[in-house]
Amino acid sequence: MKRRDLMLTGLSLTLLLTTPACAQTASRPAPESNAFEARVFAEGIEQPWGMAFLPDGRLLVTEKAGGIKLISKDGKSLQSISGGPSVVDYGQGGLLGVAVDPKFSENGLVYFSFSEEGENDTAGTAVARGKLDGSAITGIQVIWRQTPKVESPNHWGSRIVFSRDGQYLFITVGDRANQRPLVQRLDTTIGKTLRIRPDGSIPNDNPFVKTPGAKPEIWSVGHRNQQGAFVHPKTGDLWTNEHGPQGGDEINIVKPGKNYGWPLITYGEEYGGGKIGETAKDGLEQPLYYWTPSMAPGNMVFYTGPYKQWQGKVFVASLKFRYLGMITLENGKVVKEEKLLTDFKERIRDVVQGPDGALYAAFDNAEGRIVRVVPK
Repeated sequence: MKRRDLMLTGLSLTLLLTTPACAQTASRPAPESNAFEARVFAEGIEQPWGMAFLPDGRLLVTEKAGGIKLISKDGKSLQSISGGPSVVDYGQGGLLGVAVDPKFSENGLVYFSFSEEGENDTAGTAVARGKLDGSAITGIQVIWRQTPKVESPNHWGSRIVFSRDGQYLFITVGDRANQRPLVQRLDTTIGKTLRIRPDGSIPNDNPFVKTPGAKPEIWSVGHRNQQGAFVHPKTGDLWTNEHGPQGGDEINIVKPGKNYGWPLITYGEEYGGGKIGETAKDGLEQPLYYWTPSMAPGNMVFYTGPYKQWQGKVFVASLKFRYLGMITLENGKVVKEEKLLTDFKERIRDVVQGPDGALYAAFDNAEGRIVRVVPK
């Protein structure tokens, strides 16, 4: 791979001296698998969006309309948690991702991404943190805000994940659906991945900290709507997935300062037909994997638990086709995808690994339930 140079012209990003790699595509339907067992773990969560386990095994769940639930270790009791951020439940927005501080046992901090109301009918993705104290979040504080806030109900992102060492927080932000011209500009946080410290301050080694006019929290550029993310436990790399338009949903390994192309390159097209840019272009990153037709990915997780048959696999939720995808990797390539949980016939928004090694999948509906999944 050749060394990549960065050039900023009129606050738009151009990457030079690289040749696009070949992306892998899932153009054929994935086969269904029956090598798993599933049971309902908890019910009665209204449109669950994000999940995160506490160190004691309880499960924290965000509800899109703004509610927060804390579920007991056995799934039998649900506790409503007050004091979360004030959200605007608007289109695809609401209370979204959730993360637990790696030092939670010491500081009790939890983090939420959400849609925050602005002036003149605008809104933007934001991140807040507060302390979980019994049945309440106390001391809630917004630590990051998307700029600019815009008038659009869609494409907020937003997952929040900690770096492997726990020193940084990654935030995924969408293009807000009607702001394509802002995605390639470094003076906005539209269509970007961001990296901040847990208190909201900016790391001095972020890739654009010294670029005049650029937002210093930017980690990567050129994203449409990232709704899944994890940090690889061995490499420390950030992996994300994102919604393409009509076709072209992607998995990317997100590197600092890189440009992932939207809307200049995509394997999708306009809704109803119509070309968008190209499929590849010098200086723009190719996805590790993409789906055509779109499967509308929710969250995803890299499995590290005790079940050997799952170790090293990536699990990704599908909203559109209503399954949990199990992806097998070999030598950094996707070699197989299989579908789990198809019998539930409901949209899957989130998937996380529990402290017991099982997977927990959240179904996105008004009477949402969480299903515990283990291999046979």
